[in-house]
Amino acid sequence: MSLPGVLIVVYPGATRERLAVEAELSRRAWPCVSGPEQADLLVLAGSSDTAGDDWAKAVWGAIPAPKAMVTVLNAEHVARSLDQGLAELTLGRIPEPTSAPGGHHGAKAPDLHHSQHGEHPGYTPHGPGSDSSESDESIQGLGDEGHRDHSEHRGHGERDADSPHEGRGAHEQHGGGAGHGEHEEHSAHADHNGDGGHHGHAGHEMAVVAGLPTADRADDRDGLRLDRLHVPLGPALTDWPTGLVLRLSLQGDVVQEATAESVAARSSSHPPFWNDPWLRAAAGERVTEGDTARRLCAAHLDSLSRLFAVAGWDDMAARSRYARDRALAGARSGELCALVRPLIRRAERSRTLRWLMSGLGVLRAEHASHFGVTGPALAADGDVHSRMLVWLDEVGRSAAACEADDPLEMTQVVGPRGRVDGAVPPSRGLLDALPCLLAGTEFACARIIVASLDPDLDELSYVATPGMTHG
Repeated sequence: MSLPGVLIVVYPGATRERLAVEAELSRRAWPCVSGPEQADLLVLAGSSDTAGDDWAKAVWGAIPAPKAMVTVLNAEHVARSLDQGLAELTLGRIPEPTSAPGGHHGAKAPDLHHSQHGEHPGYTPHGPGSDSSESDESIQGLGDEGHRDHSEHRGHGERDADSPHEGRGAHEQHGGGAGHGEHEEHSAHADHNGDGGHHGHAGHEMAVVAGLPTADRADDRDGLRLDRLHVPLGPALTDWPTGLVLRLSLQGDVVQEATAESVAARSSSHPPFWNDPWLRAAAGERVTEGDTARRLCAAHLDSLSRLFAVAGWDDMAARSRYARDRALAGARSGELCALVRPLIRRAERSRTLRWLMSGLGVLRAEHASHFGVTGPALAADGDVHSRMLVWLDEVGRSAAACEADDPLEMTQVVGPRGRVDGAVPPSRGLLDALPCLLAGTEFACARIIVASLDPDLDELSYVATPGMTHG
C-alpha cells in the first residue's frame, strides 16, 4: 500500500511523545495530514488519563475507513507503535477508540472538519550547510485578503534577496508552493483556519434552526447591529498549542471578543518538557549552559515551525522541525549552526513574512509586563514579526553555545517562554495577553498571532514537589 496519511492528536503532558512521533514520521517520510478526512492512521500521543475530555472518539469517528489507530505512551516505543498501525491498516482491522476516564469535563472540542489548515509535507534535508534555493514565494495563503492594504509592497511574483532563479517550476518540484491562480482561489481564511467556515457554539445560547445554531446580533465597532458568530478553535488542531481552546466572537471576518482556556488536565509532578533543564538546576542538579542552550534552541525551532506552517511556508516549517530534531538528538554545534544559519537568513530577509506579520498582534513591553509576560515576547516589544526575529536570534546564539560545559548559574532561569522561577508559569501571562491581541483582528490572522506566542499549557498543570529530582 502507499504511505499512510498520519493525523497526530496530542494530549496535555505529551510533548516528548509528540516530538518522537514527528521525528519518526519524518524519518519514514510518512505524510502528516491536517484533518481526519485525509487520514489513514490516527496517532494519539500521550494518555487520555491526563485530560478530562475524550478527543479520540470525535476524531476517530471523522476518519473514513480503512483506518487504524495507535497510542504512544512512551517515546521509546514510537517505531513499534507505527509498525503496529501500518500492520492493522494492511489487515483492514479497525480498533475501537479508548474513552477518557471521567467523561467530558474539559473544554469541548470543535467540529474537526472545519478547524484544520493545509497539510505540511515532510522535508528531506539536503545535508548540513546546504541552503536549498527556494524563495518565500512558496508561502501559500497570501491572497488579496491580507490583514490590511499592502499595495505599496511587492506582489507574490517578486523574489527576495535569497530567491532562486528556477521560477515556479522549482517550487512545485520541492513541494513548496502553488501558482498565482491557486493563491487567488484560496483566500487567507482557508489557509490559516481551515475552510473559513463559522460555526456556532452551544454555550452562547444561539437560536437553533433544523438542529443548526444560527448567529445572534450585536453592535459592531462602527455602531451597526450585525450578526455575531461564536467560533471555537482547538484543541485538536495541527500546529496548535496542546490543550488550548479559543472561543471567538466574530462579526464578518473580524474578531470582536476572544477568550482563551485550556482543556481540563490533571496536576502533574512531571516537569514540562521544554522547561526541564532549568527546573532540574533549581532542584540542585548540575546542568550545563550547553544543556539549556540545546533545549532553548530546539524549543524555539519548534515554535518557529508552527509559525511558518500557519503562515503557509511549508518548506521552512519542515526545515525547522528537522533542525529541532537534530538538536534534541545531540547534534554537534557545528552541524546545528550549519542547519540554522540559512534558515535564519531566509526568514529575516523574507519580505513576504514581513508583509504578512507586521502590525499583527502588537504587544508592547509595558503591556507585556502588566500581564506578567517575560522572555522573548517581552524582549520583542512589538508585533508578530518582532517576536519571530527574537526567536531567530536566540536560535542562532543557542546553537553556537550548545556544547558549553560551564554549570548553569541560577540567575539564568529564563526558559523558552520566560522565567521559570516566578510565582506563575510564563505561559500564564501569554494566555492572559492573547485575548486583547486577537480583538479587532481579522479571523484569518488569529492562528498567526497564537503561533507567535506559542504558550506551553503543560506549564499550567505542573506542580513542583519539594526535594524531587526531575528526570
